[in-house]
Amino acid sequence: MGALDGVAGRVAGGATVAFRPSGSSMVPLIRSRQQVVVAPVDPSKLEVGDIVLARVAGTVYLHLVSSVDPAKKRVQISNNRGRINGWTSHDRVFGICVAVDGVTRSGVEGKRLAADSNDSS
Repeated sequence: MGALDGVAGRVAGGATVAFRPSGSSMVPLIRSRQQVVVAPVDPSKLEVGDIVLARVAGTVYLHLVSSVDPAKKRVQISNNRGRINGWTSHDRVFGICVAVDGVTRSGVEGKRLAADSNDSS
């Protein structure tokens, strides 16, 4: 089980979760240990450039949507350095990043699902 599996479970359950991921694959959008807030999402509303929490080939990533395929109800996930992780179905997209270090991300309006609770770790 990876570091983001627990977060994915809470978001899938309806919680909005604040946490501090580590790694450099999303720099400069997200730097290691910056606080991010991820909320449940309606995957059918995702667009290229959204940052999502999604499972691709068994691993949970906080990465970019790099392509959308509405007909097959799937999105392609990539990091911010050009590495494509792969395609994943809408049911494996758990949430959308709504804020980084307290700054709201643009373009998230209307994509969030109503969250039952706020959580932080």
